[in-house]
Amino acid sequence: MKRILITGGAGFIGSHLCERLLNEGNDIICLDNFFTGSKDNIRHLIGNDHFELVRHDITKEYFAEVDEIYNLACPASPPHYQYNAIKTIKTSVLGMINMLGLAKRCKATILQASTSEVYGDPVVHPQNESYWGNVNPIGIRSCYDEGKRCAETLMMDYHRQNGLDTRIIRIFNTYGPNMDMNDGRVVSNFVVQALQNKDITIYGDGSQTRSFCYVSDLVDGMISMMNNKQGFIGPVNLGNPSERTILDFAKLIIELTNSNSKIINLPLPKDDPTQRKPDITLAKKELNWEPKIDIKDGLLKTIKYFENKIRENK
Repeated sequence: MKRILITGGAGFIGSHLCERLLNEGNDIICLDNFFTGSKDNIRHLIGNDHFELVRHDITKEYFAEVDEIYNLACPASPPHYQYNAIKTIKTSVLGMINMLGLAKRCKATILQASTSEVYGDPVVHPQNESYWGNVNPIGIRSCYDEGKRCAETLMMDYHRQNGLDTRIIRIFNTYGPNMDMNDGRVVSNFVVQALQNKDITIYGDGSQTRSFCYVSDLVDGMISMMNNKQGFIGPVNLGNPSERTILDFAKLIIELTNSNSKIINLPLPKDDPTQRKPDITLAKKELNWEPKIDIKDGLLKTIKYFENKIRENK
């Protein structure tokens, strides 16, 4: 049995990771300040003798004895991370320093949940790990993009300078149950709007592309990366390389929900990436990983989840 710390463990991805690692027989500490995480996501785990929930903000030091750390703490949707931009970058930078300090003291392996946003608005397509990105350092998304880039720098410096056992993954668009209905991301926006027969809002003309990975596939990749003992520390892209335009994605969700929603267009936000598609060659080679869940199967599970949430909120 390993003792595993998951920061941001009550969030969308973190809650799935908590449940999976708990079911595999590990001792889990779920750390969250509940800015975007929700107790509802992990309520069914509370009471398990091997699950501990701690309310804590990683911009402050945290002390525990652990074998592994998955660092997922950071708001990930533009409305949430732009709400308090300074707090967002503090979470990525000060939080990373605190988690690396903990890992160093415990001699723990630490995995950083980085993001495809480190590539910015890419001029290389699809994006591979050798691409350094095209990021605006002073824009409204910079608190998140540059915070995550700095966190990767800290991970590598601790690895080189202190011999710390680090892992870096770059997460591309992920969806599934436990998403916040109001997080402002594409999947949750479109599904909730479609289920309520409201207008589906597309920013820009809808020609921008995204690649959507179901959450269980992502969790498989995260655990494979943590358990990798071949000296591969990343960074590595984890995402689904099946690329589609936002307009086509909206039409698919209208079809799957049997919705009467109409599509309307709003101005494109500043620095919004025009293309996003992971090159997962490295993940296939080093982790023997690639997504398995078909987009329609994953969306139907996600739609069912949001149907239940909407019913509960009535």
